[in-house]
Amino acid sequence: MRICRWLYSLFAGALLAVAAFGDDSPATRAESDKSVTTGRIQRKTYFFKEADKEMEFAQYVPTKLAKALKVPLIVALHGLGSNPQQIMRYPGLTELAEKHGYIVVAPMGYNARGWYGQRIRIGVPSNDPENLHELSEKDVMNVLDLARREFDVDPQRIYLMGHSMGGGGTFHLAMENPDLFAAIGPIAPAIFRPVTDLEKIRHLPVILVQGEKDRLVPAERVRAWAEKMKELQMTHEYIEVPGGDHVTPAFRELPKIFDFFNKHRKKTMTTP
Repeated sequence: MRICRWLYSLFAGALLAVAAFGDDSPATRAESDKSVTTGRIQRKTYFFKEADKEMEFAQYVPTKLAKALKVPLIVALHGLGSNPQQIMRYPGLTELAEKHGYIVVAPMGYNARGWYGQRIRIGVPSNDPENLHELSEKDVMNVLDLARREFDVDPQRIYLMGHSMGGGGTFHLAMENPDLFAAIGPIAPAIFRPVTDLEKIRHLPVILVQGEKDRLVPAERVRAWAEKMKELQMTHEYIEVPGGDHVTPAFRELPKIFDFFNKHRKKTMTTP
């Protein structure tokens, strides 16, 4: 019951956080295009066969994109009740992508409450598909595949980050694909897997960001993950922002996430 109440609070709080970004007004509307545009957020779509519909995602390509060089890629996962355009507009995200030369893609995850593969039904209407978790996870992997086919993505420099529901999705998808990513950056992660699952990604560098006063994803839940990473002697950095709430650390610590990603290329998982 405690988890259910927490999830309902998370859902309500996420909607309030989304409201803070405002509507997709003409002044902030992302460009909708199937061509490659650099230096601005694009609203793109593809046909999602398993869902039998067009699925949107957001994409940012830096103006410094060099076609002759392999380029690093970040997949960014939005929170509950949010969408790809909103996480792409997190203050500083595209500026940092431009500065460091990253392509960034933000999938929908099927819809605003897909949980990216975690089997969570709280806050999910009954008319959503029963296999929502599968469709949400598949959508992320589809968008990643689209980026890899469109651009010369460096396979040693594919990164995953996300906030709240997206932070939990970051942990989950890394555990499901332990040899795909070079490093991950979960922020205030709403994660519902056992902390012992970190064994699956003990080779993977992790930068974990959390607000000390987060009321939606309490810091004590996240500290257990930081402690387990330390116990496993993982390459990791845990940043707990003093007095930080659920939203502010996601903006404030983005430069450190990019710096962390810059330091790490993919390692191959060692099988015992």
